[in-house]
Amino acid sequence: MDRIFHARIAAGQYVFLFLAAGLAAYGLWEKHILVAILFMLLLIVCIEKLIHTTYTITTDGKLIIFFGRFIRSKEILLNDIISVERSSSMQIGKFAVMRYVLIKYGGGKCMALLPVKEEEFVRLLKERMP
Repeated sequence: MDRIFHARIAAGQYVFLFLAAGLAAYGLWEKHILVAILFMLLLIVCIEKLIHTTYTITTDGKLIIFFGRFIRSKEILLNDIISVERSSSMQIGKFAVMRYVLIKYGGGKCMALLPVKEEEFVRLLKERMP
């Protein structure tokens, strides 16, 4: 059975959304229509990506990372995955700016994922890896 994990939204992504919305509103207020349209389109694409990003672990041995309708999804074979670990960005004591799951796979490639249920995601990936 395929298992789907949804992505969480990090604090920096909220900040970006508020800045883009502010710039779109500024463009409308000051009658700079091209700036307003550009930032509104950027908001549509970003909100779509944030809402619809999912990580699917399939029974046929694939990790499918779906980024929404406007961005191409990515498939990683579980056989190609070298390591899976929970990581964090800069830490100050126990506080970390951002926590994520780091996946290293074929050819020295890496991908940082933000699943809502990190522990369950890592455990399931490690179980299904050969």
